[in-house]
Amino acid sequence: MVTPVDAARLFGRFVRTIASDPRIAKMLEPAARGARYANEKFVETKKPTVSEQPAQSNPLLDYFLAHEEGPGIFKFMHYFDIYHRHFSRFVGKKVRVMEVGVYSGGSLGMWRDYFGPDCTVYGVDIEPACLSYKRDGVEILIGDQGDPRFWKQVKESVPEIDIFIDDGSHFPEHQILTLEEMLPHVAPGGVFLCEDIYGYPAGFLPYLFGLSSAFYSATDNDFLKAVDSIHFYPSIGVIEKAARYGEHRSPMEALRRGTQWAPFDSYARKGRGLA
Repeated sequence: MVTPVDAARLFGRFVRTIASDPRIAKMLEPAARGARYANEKFVETKKPTVSEQPAQSNPLLDYFLAHEEGPGIFKFMHYFDIYHRHFSRFVGKKVRVMEVGVYSGGSLGMWRDYFGPDCTVYGVDIEPACLSYKRDGVEILIGDQGDPRFWKQVKESVPEIDIFIDDGSHFPEHQILTLEEMLPHVAPGGVFLCEDIYGYPAGFLPYLFGLSSAFYSATDNDFLKAVDSIHFYPSIGVIEKAARYGEHRSPMEALRRGTQWAPFDSYARKGRGLA
């Protein structure tokens, strides 16, 4: 368990690292500019009202709004559209879902209702009392998500996961460890979603930025072959695995087609700010 003192110490270490290495500070200048623009300068020219935005059916949201009694569900409202966007293709299929953070158990029933009777939900929590939520189609695993030994046991006993949802401790170091342990255990075509991402700049978000930098590197590795995309939302990060390992080309492989080419070099024009 990370105390406020530990968090402050980690943040201090982060700041000292930046201060001692001018290369890192230089790399972070665009990030700082982007943060200032988003938080201080950006103004949308057209602000549509709620009535102008088309209403779309979302079974997860419908379930949540109708769930007035029984095991509790605690979610930010904007999460439901994100869930539905990335999870809808699994509805009605034989799917394995793992959610870290059982709490009052309400989301376990929500996932089963959404995906259908062929869905198996694995709830993970550090609280042994959560074993009471075990039932048909719902398995409960008790352990500490910050302990690699626990995840080793999970991977030995649970088949590949199609959808992994981290709604556990919300501590960045736990979120990072959980991703590193379990992302390889997500099946091809599967989804890894981490919610409640807080604590920038010393939190989980910079780690996701670091992962995404792999897409802009000339190095071809297992990560590029296994991961199709990374998505950023308010307080949520989503990683989608490729349907088949290595089926998409390296992001740095560019091909040319055609026989007629302009007499100037587009890269040179870009260097002069002309394109």
